Amino acid sequence: MEFVRELFKSGNAFVARLALIAGIGGFLFGYDTGVVGGALLFVKKDLHAGNLGQQAIVGSILLGAMFGAVIAGYLADAISRKWTKVISGSIYVFGALASAVSMTTWELVGSRFVLGLSVGTASFVGPLYISELAPKRLRGGLVSFNQLMITSGIAVAYLVNYFLKDATWNWRWMLGLGAVPGLALAIGMFFVPHTPRWLIEEADDREAADEVLMRARDDDEEQVEEELDQIEEVAKEEASLRELFAPRVRKMLLVGLGLAIFQQIVGINTVIYYAPTILSFAGAGAGSALAMTAVVGLTNVLFTIVAILLIDKLGRRVFLLVGTGGVIVSLAALGVFFVSKSLQHSAGWLALVSLIVYIASFAVGLGPVFWLMISEIYPLRVRGPAMSVATVANWGANFLVSFTFLTLTTTITKEGTFWLYGAIGIAAFAFFATLVPETKGRSLEAIEGDLTSLSGEHGRERVGASAD
Repeated sequence: MEFVRELFKSGNAFVARLALIAGIGGFLFGYDTGVVGGALLFVKKDLHAGNLGQQAIVGSILLGAMFGAVIAGYLADAISRKWTKVISGSIYVFGALASAVSMTTWELVGSRFVLGLSVGTASFVGPLYISELAPKRLRGGLVSFNQLMITSGIAVAYLVNYFLKDATWNWRWMLGLGAVPGLALAIGMFFVPHTPRWLIEEADDREAADEVLMRARDDDEEQVEEELDQIEEVAKEEASLRELFAPRVRKMLLVGLGLAIFQQIVGINTVIYYAPTILSFAGAGAGSALAMTAVVGLTNVLFTIVAILLIDKLGRRVFLLVGTGGVIVSLAALGVFFVSKSLQHSAGWLALVSLIVYIASFAVGLGPVFWLMISEIYPLRVRGPAMSVATVANWGANFLVSFTFLTLTTTITKEGTFWLYGAIGIAAFAFFATLVPETKGRSLEAIEGDLTSLSGEHGRERVGASAD
């Protein structure tokens, strides 16, 4: 594959290593997302957690993530992308260990809120860090490393859940092992360089930025100087929060918010968090449910890799639209399964197949495309605040859906819940087809020129000069 061949070039390999380290923050989010579903099967008995308690255990990390995302934009500028990620990893270690030793439901809720502060900042800063280092021809695949790490974390968590299901203190080990990748993130980010954009815009250190870019661009002095000049040009114009609502930014803010909210309200994290519970609804025992969710997790990783390999060749929109279409079909099938008693008794495999199709569709579409596009579509001067707004909206929608899933299944039935998510998927498809632009193969500066310029010749010249 062209993408893989490109990664073996020295500068690209350097950036790929940095992307993998920064992507450990995504692994933290993925691990917690996957591990809590299995842990809940045992926590609800051990700590006597009812539906409200289980939803609070799941939802507390999401509230923490919202707060983390709010402060992430400020921290990423004030102390750098690098040090924000170091702190994020350190906080995750504390939260994972505190979760493992919790003695009551509400102690566990509090510990997971702390975990949320970590994953909220990491989920914001990771794609930002990678996008600011990646060459434009590989940016889609490299930024999607973050999503690959999320799906890898989910898959590892599912496997951990399965192998620890019969262990003493099983759920405590499941949650406590999250300290390991948290420590890896803190140590790994300690040794990476700052991004060129932060070095110029915040540290005013072009020389250091030049050194980083020379390594990342195979010592191509002409390309490096041109890129640094573009960064400096943007950095001269001071941005304010009011610019987020300026007419030239407003449309892209709407697109980012739409991607952020739709990514969650099609039900993805309820499926991940409650996959064992969904399969137990379909008649699987605890052990079988955990084994089947491991298959779901591996599917997630496989199809994320497919997206990484092809997203810079085929573009963002095709994956977004095809993936969302698959999500709609699989949600409809899940609803049919749960409404039919005969299917539940004779075709339990349909629930697993529907979950696999759902996860595969999300993994090639909304999963990677959301995080990639919010790191591309905003003007550089307001990228930090704009990404923060989109990330907060994403975590807020995640909390809303996750906290209401079990309640919805009892009030509008299981099939009604999945059909509701499917109807939302149809609205999402229409939104994406109408408003989301294609950004593949463009420099961040060229994308800004295209999206913010008016119809005048100056805007068109700027775009043409910056694009390939």
